[in-house]
This record gives sequence, structure tokens and C-alpha cells, in this order.
Amino acid sequence: MRRKDREVTDHNRIDEILATAKVLHLGLVDEGRPYVVPLHYGYEWEDDGKLVLWCHGARAGRKIDVIKTGGPAFVELECDVEDISGGEVACDYGSAYASVMGDAHVHLVEDVAEKVHGLEVLMRTQTGRSFTIPEARAKAVAVLRIEMENISAKSRPKMGGDRPA
Repeated sequence: MRRKDREVTDHNRIDEILATAKVLHLGLVDEGRPYVVPLHYGYEWEDDGKLVLWCHGARAGRKIDVIKTGGPAFVELECDVEDISGGEVACDYGSAYASVMGDAHVHLVEDVAEKVHGLEVLMRTQTGRSFTIPEARAKAVAVLRIEMENISAKSRPKMGGDRPA
């Protein structure tokens, strides 16, 4: 990471970013070309410390076709995005933000109980409430289990207003 002063390594702060952002951008490779899809998500930390993201969507379509190829994936999400004014100097403008990103392995979940679990995690992350998802509803959608690796996180709070290098 080039800007070590913005690197976030504290697990609690990373968790805070994950809880605050509501949309992730899933980057995939479709026949050699980049393909990025915005998705709502849920997240949880497994006992071994692995970050797992859960998403859902239609059971058919381009995203599903690309995921089935087993190609590489990348995830990015951000929150706390706000302009930092540069006053009268255009090049002094910037942006406050916090982000998490990393390489990922995307799996289409087939097991109904696992789909229910993933959807319940998604709803808890998105709403702060616990829901019981009926199996029939879980069967009606595709559920993605995204296992993250090589995670990096950055933050540039608005206060301080340091100029980007």
C-alpha cells in the first residue's frame, strides 16, 4: 500500500467499515474483459478469521454465467465518502472515505440450509434486524458465498484535510 498513513489494520475499524457500507462491487473477468456488479451484501467473520460475504440475485444471467467459469474475482466496498474542499485551487480538492477490498473466491451456494444462513446474514447486515428466511424463498434466488483473501483497508477521514499526494 502506497499511503501507509491511510492503511487500516485494526480489526474493529475494518468491521466498522463492513457494517457501514451497504453495497459492494464484485469484479469478475468475462471472456478476458472486466465486469463489475454492485450488490447488497452481508458479512461474517468465521472462527478461523476468514471474512465471508454473502450476496443474492437472480438464478440466471451474465453474473451467474461468469461465476460458473471459476475465474478470478475482486471485491471493493466503501463508506464515509465526502468531498474535501480545496477552496479556489482545483487540485487541492479530495475525498474522505473508508474502504475494504481484496481478492475473492465466489461460490454459488446449492445447499438450502447454507442459502438460508447466507440470506439471514445479509438481512442482519443490511437492516440491523434478525429475520427467519423460509426455505422456499432461499430456493428462489441464487446465493453467493464470497471468501475474501489479501484484504486491505484504507481510511481518509474528513478532518485534517491533508492533500492527496
